[in-house]
Amino acid sequence: MKLYNTLTKRKEEFVPLHPGEVRMYSCGPTVYNYFHIGNARPFIVFDVFRRYMEYKGYKVTFVQNFTDIDDKMIQRANEEGITVKELGERFIAEYFIDADKLGIKRADVHPKATDHIDDIIEFIKKLMDKGLAYQAGNDVYYNTMAFEGYGKLSGQNLEDLELGARIDINESKKNPMDFALWKGQKPGEPAWDSPWGKGRPGWHIECSVMATKYLGETIDVHSGGQDLIFPHHENEIAQSEGASGKPFARYWLHNGYINVDNQKMSKSLGNFFTVRDISREFDLEAVRLFMLSSHYRNPINFSRELLEQAQSALERLYNARNNLEHLLKDAPERPSTDEEKQFLDKLPGYTDSFEKAMEDDINTADALGVIFELVREINSNIKPGQSAEVIRAALDTLKKLTGILGLLNKQMGSLDDEIEALIEKRQQARKEKNWALADKIRDDLKEMGIILEDTPQGVRWKRL
Repeated sequence: MKLYNTLTKRKEEFVPLHPGEVRMYSCGPTVYNYFHIGNARPFIVFDVFRRYMEYKGYKVTFVQNFTDIDDKMIQRANEEGITVKELGERFIAEYFIDADKLGIKRADVHPKATDHIDDIIEFIKKLMDKGLAYQAGNDVYYNTMAFEGYGKLSGQNLEDLELGARIDINESKKNPMDFALWKGQKPGEPAWDSPWGKGRPGWHIECSVMATKYLGETIDVHSGGQDLIFPHHENEIAQSEGASGKPFARYWLHNGYINVDNQKMSKSLGNFFTVRDISREFDLEAVRLFMLSSHYRNPINFSRELLEQAQSALERLYNARNNLEHLLKDAPERPSTDEEKQFLDKLPGYTDSFEKAMEDDINTADALGVIFELVREINSNIKPGQSAEVIRAALDTLKKLTGILGLLNKQMGSLDDEIEALIEKRQQARKEKNWALADKIRDDLKEMGIILEDTPQGVRWKRL
């Protein structure tokens, strides 16, 4: 498998540090609000990478953190008159609601910054002992001039970075690019005891601490959005490698930006959407399909029209799966005909093409293309009365490939008594040629989120 490594600026063959294992860290949200569609893209993309590696037989240990102490959290908690802890717990719970609807698997560990204060303090002490950090008042800063490799991830040298930086009047940094490891307490802020006085950790240090605590000093994959390359991931490298003297992450994966209606997403432009906002109008599984329809490193344009197209595409996939499940119920258990065997012989090729796309730097766009080619083949070849063997093989292949992408998670389900009664009533109205009543019942069911399809095999339904 080849992955584009941001650190080396080229595609490289993926070779894990420990054969058969993948140790992976991905930056999670700061839990002061619902997460937005820009956050959703890395959550989805790297969930698919994890699923694919598991499908290939790797033992994946996946860690994604929650930043639960931060300037924005303090500000919002003060505005709402609650504690930062209460705010964090609320939005961690909300994160899981939206992430579950997006089909994102839970991480093996979801560590929180505030649960690792002692670990963070010990890590900072180690950096100070090595001459890589210094105290200034009640603050502690990382000394970027003391770390030789600073700038290697973003591809910038320290001199150029310093030209674009500035030191605020109230800061006592030695150099403009130095960053806070520990922040002394300000009035009204939550704080913890430390050797440098009461305070709280800086943003960057938590990821270094939690990644190394749960995955080791050198991990296989570190992932996140392109916006995190500098300064966050650059600073993680400086901290982690400065402390251990070893490479921190062997492969750095970053997804591209999201634009909204061809403009950069921002609150000032009024085109800033949380996933919760979108869930009120669209199935979040369609958002997942949309995010996977472009290569993860390319920028992607987000619009209502494109989401509607993704919703329609998702329905095609569900229709194909549901049709196969429907046909399988009455399919004869007999040997397949020569013609059916020809179709069976084609199925492994779709899996091969899918894997080839995924192993070329997680090309989900091409992998989705393979799935839709499979659906077209299924729709053209699978008919009522065909053998259970051929229908089952087609269904298994479709489920396998869509499952790797985290799609088609909803089951056909069973209707409650009221809906079943309405469908039966509509069938009776049609027999009596009472078309007005039959149409009204169809419309009523649509209002309830149920779509009916009249097929040669009888009435079928699906949820909107």
